[in-house]
Amino acid sequence: MFGALALTVRFLLEVAALGAVAWWGVRTGETAAARILLGVGAPLAVAVVWGAFVAPKAAFAVPGAVHVALQLTVLAAAVGALVAIREVTAAEVLAVTAVVNGAALYALGL
Repeated sequence: MFGALALTVRFLLEVAALGAVAWWGVRTGETAAARILLGVGAPLAVAVVWGAFVAPKAAFAVPGAVHVALQLTVLAAAVGALVAIREVTAAEVLAVTAVVNGAALYALGL
């Protein structure tokens, strides 16, 4: 039961990371075109990296350390994106949730 909950939270963290990067893109662009490009393009780039290397059915198998590093990079980028647009509370919640979830997944051997 705890394993399923931890994996569900991990999935929600992945979705939140995409949302955070999209939010950053929409708020960062100076023109409407830039907002659309960044709001769609940035999360798309993150999704491609996640799907290619990190997802359970990733297209490319990577060593465990690289897998963890890519997960941390994506989540850290999402936290950084939130900080960049001055959504510090959201960044803190995302960061703490990611750390607690990562510890739970490690403790459960998942």
